[in-house]
Amino acid sequence: MLQVCIVGAGAIGGFLGTHLALCDGVRVSALARGATLTALRDHGWRLTEGGQQLRAPAGTVADDARDLGPQDLVIIALKAQALPPLAPTLGSLLAPHTIVLPAMNGVPWWFSASTPGLGSRPLASVDPGGGIAAAIPLPHVVGCVVHASAAITEPGLATHRMGRGLIIGEPTGEPSDRVARLAEVLTRASFEVTCSNRIRYDAWYKLWGNMTMNPVSALTGATTDRILDDELISAFCAAAMREAAVIGGRIGCDVQQSAQDRFAVTRKLGAFKTSMLQDVEAGRGLELDALVAAVREIGARVAVATPALDALLGLTRLFGRVRGLYPQERR
Repeated sequence: MLQVCIVGAGAIGGFLGTHLALCDGVRVSALARGATLTALRDHGWRLTEGGQQLRAPAGTVADDARDLGPQDLVIIALKAQALPPLAPTLGSLLAPHTIVLPAMNGVPWWFSASTPGLGSRPLASVDPGGGIAAAIPLPHVVGCVVHASAAITEPGLATHRMGRGLIIGEPTGEPSDRVARLAEVLTRASFEVTCSNRIRYDAWYKLWGNMTMNPVSALTGATTDRILDDELISAFCAAAMREAAVIGGRIGCDVQQSAQDRFAVTRKLGAFKTSMLQDVEAGRGLELDALVAAVREIGARVAVATPALDALLGLTRLFGRVRGLYPQERR
């Protein structure tokens, strides 16, 4: 029996957890809190998908990792800003063989390790003080990029909207038996799995495509179609994407597309509300550091000027602070 723990049973966590729990030979527990913890204990895993509700029994559900014990696979499906305080409490989930799969947006905490031009120093924007890297050593990590959209209908009930793609790979870029075994399990759970030897590039490419739409939509309240229809705003987004593309070229993550190429893909989504706009509307904290601040920090390390990214970060950060959705500046 494969022991899996979902850390963060929200939209993506619920999507992944439900499908894995429906797989033969897989037992899926959860580290959760509050109303989500109660719902999982009462109802198990629940997911609305394709007009029907999928249900699966939950394993142990707890708000303390010590109650769960060592796992074979730990999937971290949190907003990036929630991980630094939680990571030091996760040690009891990790055995020597445990795989940690971060199903998270933006630049992950492990990104700087062995990346050309960055060295091994943790990124302060996503791993202040290096606490995550210390708590979850790199040999446990298999990189992951999620190409799926889901939302929370109520605590413990996720709705899958579109996409089933999971890209997974070793941070070293080398093929491995454990990635192949993990891909087999995830494929049986009905996900569309790609094994990659460039997982850092895959993470950077997804980030490059959504790092502007998210904060701009949060600032303006606009759906992506209206952002792209405004010539001044789309030009500003393109400028920030060009900066990120230059940074990517310095760290081995070359993006060959233009901003206009990416905009054409985004237009196919129609009047789409980004996840950050949904967070603003729900009064949730902004996932700004992993999406924008980390890119700016990497740019500073590799000596790339980022005036458009600076403006984007500054405006959205202040917007969030005024509304209590982003930490106040430490003095």
